[in-house]
Amino acid sequence: MKSVKELLLSEKPQQDITVAGWVRTIRELKNIYFVELNDGSTVKNIQIVFDNDAISNEEVSKLTTGSSIKVSGDLVESPAPLQKFEIKPKKLQIYCINDAEKYPLQKKNHSFEFLRTIAHLRPRTNTFGSVFRVRSTFAYAIHNFFFNEGFFYIHTPIITTSDCEGAGQMFQVTTLNLEEIARSGKLDYSEDFFNKKAFLTVSGQLEVENFAQSLSRVYTFGPTFRAENSNTTRHLSEFWMIEPEMAFFELEDNMDLAEKFIKQTLTFTMNKHPDEFEFFDKWIEKGLLSRLDNVLNSPFERITYTEAIEILNKSGKKFQYPVFWGIDMQSEHERYLTEEYFKKPIFVTDYPKEIKAFYMKRNEDGKTVRAMDLLVPKIGEIIGGSQREDNLENLLTNIKEKNLNEEDYWWYIDLRKYGSVPHSGFGLGFERAIQFITGMTNIRDVIPFFRAPGWAEF
Repeated sequence: MKSVKELLLSEKPQQDITVAGWVRTIRELKNIYFVELNDGSTVKNIQIVFDNDAISNEEVSKLTTGSSIKVSGDLVESPAPLQKFEIKPKKLQIYCINDAEKYPLQKKNHSFEFLRTIAHLRPRTNTFGSVFRVRSTFAYAIHNFFFNEGFFYIHTPIITTSDCEGAGQMFQVTTLNLEEIARSGKLDYSEDFFNKKAFLTVSGQLEVENFAQSLSRVYTFGPTFRAENSNTTRHLSEFWMIEPEMAFFELEDNMDLAEKFIKQTLTFTMNKHPDEFEFFDKWIEKGLLSRLDNVLNSPFERITYTEAIEILNKSGKKFQYPVFWGIDMQSEHERYLTEEYFKKPIFVTDYPKEIKAFYMKRNEDGKTVRAMDLLVPKIGEIIGGSQREDNLENLLTNIKEKNLNEEDYWWYIDLRKYGSVPHSGFGLGFERAIQFITGMTNIRDVIPFFRAPGWAEF
């Protein structure tokens, strides 16, 4: 059996081929039926021309949009100007006929809001089929990049007892009988499954840092969970993170790797899916290809947080959120810097220590940390990273200042006692990256089944 993509990329006609898929459209013209078939391998359809030579019109006329079929026949040159080949069928096998009136995906434009309510069917549309093909290839490109750079893939735990970010926005995991606790008023975590409080991870960073102290270059790529009550186009409750950690890397080395990572994985993905990116450029974001080409061919700018604040204050632009030194920059600030001022991706470094996590290494000024965020047009922050604090005394000070429980991080502290070295790492939100490269505006539309406040369907 051949895929639709394989057949469309054929260099010459073929005899006795078989293809299976779902009917996208069917139209009749003078007792000839033209069926557009798609199997999910490409955004393009292949045309099957039923002209009553081998298969009766009665059989073909049963077909409706979304029906599943298998066709055997010959791949022949097409007289139509927009396609090189079409299929002249010899045999038709029908798997399932849809009720034309009840099938949710009619031959018309459906809103993304509506398609989210039928997430089990939306991959059959051109947009979502393209998004998820690109998502799959981009994930492969990430693993391929790190393999070629000498990294080792580490599976970090999904269940944890420590909060990497210290924000407290974590989903608790328990086997305790909540109804019984509500009746009795007694809560004893020593009777819980892990004998203590446990949560879904917000990041695999701390654990992967552990392995960087022995294997030097490592990364994790897995699901993370944030109990953040935020209904925006940029936030999910469950999403995927790519988190590399590198021993003997200073902050500058970290930024060099992040830039190389973005450019190489994007290049790989675009080369594998030219039709999908052409589709995105035409139907999702006009000018997408030009924007991505600018990313690939421009050196990323590097500025400090202090310089960024100065630029924003001198812009003359009225922002919704006031600009002053010490703020955690909002998306509108980040997008101004990337879209209007520099017109390309930028690294912002040396953030105030108060708005960054406890594990980041402090600068000599005592006010800022060796952090770096990569900001890109359309999205804003896409990568967050830093040089990690490798000094034991300084780390203990940071934990205390952030009002964290030192006992929760005992093993992490041990890493600074035994063979500590300078090390760095970063985190990339996978879904935000998919948004960035496809032009999709809502993060709920780049993950197969989104999880968000008030929504855990499918």
